[in-house]
Amino acid sequence: MTDKQILINIKVVDFQSLDEIYRDLVEKAKLQTSISYAPYSQFNVGAAVLLENGQVVCGNNQENAASPSGLCAERVAMFYANSQYPDVKPVAIAIAAKNKDGFLPNPISPCGGCRQSLLETENRYKSPIVTLLYGTKEIFVIDRISHLLPLAFSQEYL
Repeated sequence: MTDKQILINIKVVDFQSLDEIYRDLVEKAKLQTSISYAPYSQFNVGAAVLLENGQVVCGNNQENAASPSGLCAERVAMFYANSQYPDVKPVAIAIAAKNKDGFLPNPISPCGGCRQSLLETENRYKSPIVTLLYGTKEIFVIDRISHLLPLAFSQEYL
């Protein structure tokens, strides 16, 4: 038997230490939480995608009484970016979440379905997508989506 170890590097920063462009992206993701549609869970998530051309595309979670027919904020934002700007690669995504008590102190990470969808976009453009996961206490900065989904399923298996 052989053991393999998978290591990822996550930078833990505070809001003020982010570059201005990333602070703006986080603020846009936070704003999206206030207009998400989450009447069932009361868990509001916002996402903002920065494209290589400087355009920012935003999205938020959209719940549905016929669960799981809703869609997560990350996929709403990235799918919109991919559909409206198919030739422009995404370079970063910021994700923020709040509940009835406000923004969460610790960052949340995308669900498995979102990780797979975001990884597909990273693979599609053959370029890393920086991920900013917002929490009021700390922000995680991850250099590429593939670090969120080691041993991912990809087209090479098809």
